[in-house]
Amino acid sequence: MRGVIGEVEEKLRAHEYKMTPKREHVLCVLLENKDKHLSAEEVYNLVKKKVPDVGLATVYRTLELFSNFDIIQSMDFGDGRKRYEFSTEDKDGHRHHHLICVKCGKIIEMNEDLLEDLEERVTDTYDFTITDHELKIFGKCRECALKMKKP
Repeated sequence: MRGVIGEVEEKLRAHEYKMTPKREHVLCVLLENKDKHLSAEEVYNLVKKKVPDVGLATVYRTLELFSNFDIIQSMDFGDGRKRYEFSTEDKDGHRHHHLICVKCGKIIEMNEDLLEDLEERVTDTYDFTITDHELKIFGKCRECALKMKKP
């Protein structure tokens, strides 16, 4: 975890920002929950357990700052709230995709790039250089689908 904190600190310093203790606490909460897609309110509640005097506005500003410098990425899974995760790109510069259960809200990460052929067609047909894409597929997870089948 120290290595990631150091990398983020360097990135902030390169843009003339400091890694304050409260920013570090927000970062630690994100690192401790990197398998989840936390909302700002969830991040705030987890940080508040460690630092009772942190304000919601501080958490929002920190998340926005981290997002601006591509430390984290924000996304909307259709529930009306931004959710955050660490920015992870593969060697081609693409991020993973998400399967979202419309019944229970479960989010499953998909690391396959299913859009390579489509990207080629778009590039060739429209002379458009694609730098990234995001795919969200909505449906029902296995557990919810099984519950629907039971009498």
